[in-house]
Amino acid sequence: MKKSKGRSRSSSSFFSKILNRVLITGVLTISCMIFIKRDSSFKDFFYDKVIGVNFDFAYVNSVYHKYFGGVLPFSDLFNSTEPVFNESLVYSDSVNYLDGVSLTVKDDYLVPSIDSGLVIFVGEKEGYGNTVIIQGINGVDVWYGNLNNIDVSLYEYVSKGVIVGGCSNNLYMVFKKDGNVLDYQKYI
Repeated sequence: MKKSKGRSRSSSSFFSKILNRVLITGVLTISCMIFIKRDSSFKDFFYDKVIGVNFDFAYVNSVYHKYFGGVLPFSDLFNSTEPVFNESLVYSDSVNYLDGVSLTVKDDYLVPSIDSGLVIFVGEKEGYGNTVIIQGINGVDVWYGNLNNIDVSLYEYVSKGVIVGGCSNNLYMVFKKDGNVLDYQKYI
């Protein structure tokens, strides 16, 4: 009997956690929608502060994990895994290139992430070729350009050292924060 009570308590705790998260999300969404509909000044404020800026998803993700845990309330039931490949960036030469730097790397080089963060762009950028942009927890957007293949997905959270993709001979990197280009020498 005691075992079945323990199971019902854990399952009710599980469902209450999910229900609480759904209710909080619903209340916040409906509140914003009501305020936007009623007050044009709030609508302008909302668009300026939420939609019109480079939103720091990686920071929100880290705060969410700190105070609420994982997105799924049962994620702690599974074994956590550490990446097998945890490399640092290796290059032989660096030259200024457009807004960033061109690093000379080996042929068929596997490019590691230099910091943990959220993938906010995967695609083609003019002058950089196939590009992945990872927004770090510190708010710095790191561009990895001239990739032959890409091993991450849009909105995926990647840890430091995880393979972003592969490239041959040159890796283009750009560091930006709040739309401003940063000096690459502080980061590599």
